[in-house]
Amino acid sequence: MKTMFLRLFMSALCLCLICLPALTGNAATRAKKDYSLSPMIGGYVFEGDQDLEDDLTYSLGLGYNLTDSWSTEFVLNYFNTDFKRSQGGGSADGLLYHLDTLYHFMPESSLVPYLAGGFGGMTIDPDRGSSETDFLINYGIGLKYFFTDSLALRGDLRHVFAFGDPNNNFIYSAGLTYLFGSQQKPVTRVEPKDSDGDGVIDANDACPGTPAGVPVNRLGCPLDSDRDGVPDYRDKCPNTPKSTPVNKQGCALDTDGDGVSNKADKCPGTPQGMTVDERGCTMDSDGDGIADQADKCPGTPAGLMVNKKGCPISLTLAIEFDVDKADIKQRYHAELKRGADFIRKYPASRILIAGHTDSTASDAYNLGLSQRRAESIRNYLIRNFGIKAERLQAKGYGETFPIADNATAQGRQRNRRVELSVYALNKK
Repeated sequence: MKTMFLRLFMSALCLCLICLPALTGNAATRAKKDYSLSPMIGGYVFEGDQDLEDDLTYSLGLGYNLTDSWSTEFVLNYFNTDFKRSQGGGSADGLLYHLDTLYHFMPESSLVPYLAGGFGGMTIDPDRGSSETDFLINYGIGLKYFFTDSLALRGDLRHVFAFGDPNNNFIYSAGLTYLFGSQQKPVTRVEPKDSDGDGVIDANDACPGTPAGVPVNRLGCPLDSDRDGVPDYRDKCPNTPKSTPVNKQGCALDTDGDGVSNKADKCPGTPQGMTVDERGCTMDSDGDGIADQADKCPGTPAGLMVNKKGCPISLTLAIEFDVDKADIKQRYHAELKRGADFIRKYPASRILIAGHTDSTASDAYNLGLSQRRAESIRNYLIRNFGIKAERLQAKGYGETFPIADNATAQGRQRNRRVELSVYALNKK
């Protein structure tokens, strides 16, 4: 009878394995628990030469789920059986204790087959004589059917090989498996974080905190097309020439604010508000070294020494000429001595003797008249004061530099004059 039951159990288990794909095709994912408790009942089949009757066995297993597929389980099996009549009768208590490892196929399914194997010991204590303990190994197959996340029906078949006097026994059992303990949380894939949303994950982002929408390179840094150190989205002056120092807006540095970058500025430190040329230098139309904005005497003849206001260092002689005349009147000899004294203050310099006229005649005629007046003064200074001729240059400017209004007789008289000016030793 017991042999028939064993055969029926094996046939049912094989049928379940054959039908497994159809039964598990749409199984739902089950929450995972750490521990299992399995009370079971079944039959214990002894090898024929053990002189013990096959009988019921009760078992209790405590398992721990290592992974979804792997678990370990400690099992106790108890049975109480009789000796065969040929051995004089009597009974014996038996206890099996073994630690097993289980591998579950398709652990997410409702119907879960498994393989099991392990080692332990078996103690048989007869009511007559002394008890006996042997080392054992066991292996087998089983099946669990989960009808809730935590509770399953279970069937199990084991081959038990006991050492000592080697014996081959079988255990078939059925019962329940209850899962409990902390739930194993499913492993979820954590997407790499990109805090600034620039498409480069934080782990690779060399420039975190990039403003939204700003194009970046593969390192997560804003693009800087002209490589001036200022990203394109803040660069007010794109395409700055290479190696040009720039400010925070990406524009070439212009420390003096004259509109010419430091790199091209040949006159750094230009006072604010001054008009400058392409070199960053203040405009000096007459070339006297004084910027136009500060020059009180624009149009100074080239080469003359000027003061801080841009006016020639000069002396205007109070010498009046008659109309259309270049003759020096005697009453102006003292004034010419004052001119000679002025020249001696600059012994190493050349002196310009500039002749001027009013606007009465034509431009051409006035130019010649002013030249004759200048030469008349030059000759007088050379002849009467011993000034070297090479130091004195006479030049007529006609009516081009008036100092008074030619519309009045008094103004015209003032314009008919001679000026002594000092040439600069070093042209500014």
